[in-house]
Amino acid sequence: MLEKGLSSQSRTTVTNDNTALAMGSGDLPVFATPSMVALMENAAMTAVAAALPGGSTTVGAEMNVTHIKPSGLGAEITATAVLTGVEGRKLTFNVGARDAEGMIGEGVHIRYVVEREKFMAKIR
Repeated sequence: MLEKGLSSQSRTTVTNDNTALAMGSGDLPVFATPSMVALMENAAMTAVAAALPGGSTTVGAEMNVTHIKPSGLGAEITATAVLTGVEGRKLTFNVGARDAEGMIGEGVHIRYVVEREKFMAKIR
């Protein structure tokens, strides 16, 4: 059952593959904002996965984040997502990301519960 308070964490290490330089979102070898957003989305998806009905998943629909500070190569990043709202199929999460020195990003993420087959049928 989807209830407020469900949470999860996702982790990664900053490598050349997830830098702004590699992602094309900047030209510096620091953790890319798109990589941070993806890590936050993964934490949100994971937070509710076990509580979903069979054949269902969630899809990201909106992300409003602030990337507060850079993280360099080798930094360990942990993203956390906490379910704060359930309105029918709409799920709202508070998300945040940290490195060893503290908060690097935070925001609000919205996902929707969808039936996998029905959703995929829309793109065929």
